[in-house]
Amino acid sequence: MTSPVEHTSQGPVVTLRMQHGKVQALDVALVSALDHALAEVAGAGALLLIGQGRAFSAGVDLKQLLAGGDDYVDQFLPALSRMLVRLFAHPGPVIAAINSHAIAGGCVIACACDYKVMSQDATIGVPELRVGVPFPVAPLEILRFALADPHLQEFVYVGKTYSADEALHRGMVDEVVPAEQVATRAAVVAERFAMGPAARFRLTKEQLRRPTLERIRQDEPLMEAKLLAAWKDDATRNAIQQYMDELQR
Repeated sequence: MTSPVEHTSQGPVVTLRMQHGKVQALDVALVSALDHALAEVAGAGALLLIGQGRAFSAGVDLKQLLAGGDDYVDQFLPALSRMLVRLFAHPGPVIAAINSHAIAGGCVIACACDYKVMSQDATIGVPELRVGVPFPVAPLEILRFALADPHLQEFVYVGKTYSADEALHRGMVDEVVPAEQVATRAAVVAERFAMGPAARFRLTKEQLRRPTLERIRQDEPLMEAKLLAAWKDDATRNAIQQYMDELQR
């Protein structure tokens, strides 16, 4: 069986390729595999994170979420938060190669990275509130860190998906290139980062991201029960089902 995350190295750059189903939908298997892979490569010169096919990641596997019931939610949400915190706190440079659509949790994964190269054919956004689910603490704080204040509320409240050019204009990504150049360009950026002064980069990154990590550590215990209850609520499940039905029309 193919691993949900392929791990390859070229010089100081480690590539983690999400390869899970058609669109890298986030379930317990993928977020756990990514969490484990990130732990294994903590000392890499630079990381390059990429998806495959027609999605960087399309976000949470909503079918699995509904099918798994409350026990699955209890397992999935903490696993998702652990992985996102590990990615966000990774000490070295992490480059997102947004090869195609980065939606919901896939967008948050991209936002947790240090530099984002996006395909001009891709879209990006967080439609969680349109789907009917609230943001857990870690994803929301990562978005707060990554997005400029004038655009944060628009981004999370409206739930729009943005074209590559719109994302670049709003500061969501750092570069937009043709689809066939995403992986190559991201690798060049990763190599450039890997050649820099590692200790000074890590110290600077730690200073930049510490306030966000402290907010996550402080707020997660306060919000955990309320958020779990909200994700299990019948109204939430009905909203998710309605959203899925609309996508199929």
